[in-house]
Amino acid sequence: MINLPEKYKERMKILLGEEYGKYVEALGEKPVRALRVNTDKISTEEFLKICPFPTEKIPYVENGFYFDFDGVGNHPFHHAGMFYIQEPGAMAPAECIDVEPEWKILDMCAAPGGKSTQLKNKLGKDGLLVSNEIIPSRCKILTGNIERLGLQNTVTTCMDTKKLARSFPHTFDLIMVDAPCSGEGMFRKEEIAVSEWSEENVKMCAVRSREILENAVDCLKGDGYIVYATCTFSLEENEMLIDSFLSEHPEFELLEVTERVIGSTSDGVFFDGCNTPEISRCRRFYPHISKGEGQFMALLHCTSGYTESTRRKSDGKKDKPDPVVTDFLKSTLTDYDKDTLRTYNSHPVLFGGDLDIRDGLAFSCGVTVGEVKKNYIQPHHQFFMAMGQSFKRKIDLAPDSEQIVKYLRGEEFDTDCENGWAVVTVAGCTLGGVKVVSGKAKNHYPKGLRLKGG
Repeated sequence: MINLPEKYKERMKILLGEEYGKYVEALGEKPVRALRVNTDKISTEEFLKICPFPTEKIPYVENGFYFDFDGVGNHPFHHAGMFYIQEPGAMAPAECIDVEPEWKILDMCAAPGGKSTQLKNKLGKDGLLVSNEIIPSRCKILTGNIERLGLQNTVTTCMDTKKLARSFPHTFDLIMVDAPCSGEGMFRKEEIAVSEWSEENVKMCAVRSREILENAVDCLKGDGYIVYATCTFSLEENEMLIDSFLSEHPEFELLEVTERVIGSTSDGVFFDGCNTPEISRCRRFYPHISKGEGQFMALLHCTSGYTESTRRKSDGKKDKPDPVVTDFLKSTLTDYDKDTLRTYNSHPVLFGGDLDIRDGLAFSCGVTVGEVKKNYIQPHHQFFMAMGQSFKRKIDLAPDSEQIVKYLRGEEFDTDCENGWAVVTVAGCTLGGVKVVSGKAKNHYPKGLRLKGG
């Protein structure tokens, strides 16, 4: 049983009343595991046909499933980006609103990428996602997850939210503010969250979260939406913060979330001094009510009506394309949108986003084609993962084959594929790339992703 701080227990008894005992009982249970099908790569229906382990549908996520099976992260389907392992409660905030396919979306505190990739699955080919993470090491993990899932029209940035506001004023239709918090909702999974808890930390987190939310306002379009979320239960970081924000921002309203989220959550808590009659529209995800860890979420809508001051297009260099790059793309792909080819940070990228991303601003912009050598291209892993469906040469391997184990260990294998750059696929989804030379598939799976033993 988790050794909860006494002050925390006092606060939760007041908050939950008669439900407190059920909450404590739930903390003694095994955490719930879940995944979300990456519908940018494979449909939910097709994935379920080939899924090698039992799953149970998550009621509020169309492509989300509970599972209880070990070794999932090493399965070829995971390497191929068919699914993302994500805590089920953490899937709820992105389900609070029905996303329009052409929206520009910003995830301000995005690592490791669960909510970002969930939102990207809801966008169409003309939609754009910017995922930000202030800590460089975490931004690298975020970018790696977006890369594994083969997502296009995405940008990752590594900056504080004040700089985001300066860089992208009044730009986004939807902003996810998954605020760094005191982590009370994660006590069952993370012992460090228990040991670090204090009322002082709760108050400090509330101040920081409010600053991030204010910066989100500056990034938002005039008719845009903000989903504010935390993984904590404290009133200071949740309802009190939302109430204070609405009091100071009459141009915002608190909306009802989708019916599917309402059905798996509890109402927001009205507190003494609350000035927002509709505060119950906030939602609380409790482990003793639904399968998953704690979450809070609120859907805010801006009604000011101001619009973008200028049409923002990427300033990626559109000089005459390097023939080395265009020849490579022509020899490798069946087709691609030539208007998306540009240079970013001295590398050729495929990026069709209608957004000003100047050199140096982003950690990653669009799909990196590769590194231009003297007279050839060294393809980037991201290029294989995102453009695999358009490759002329594909080598499809069975998920239980000896060849696929060799590939994931970084070894070469025999193939009858014609010479040239090819993608290795499993069930039609890309695992990565190889260079085929005289019947040998020369491995280009990144060393950091390889299975141990190779």
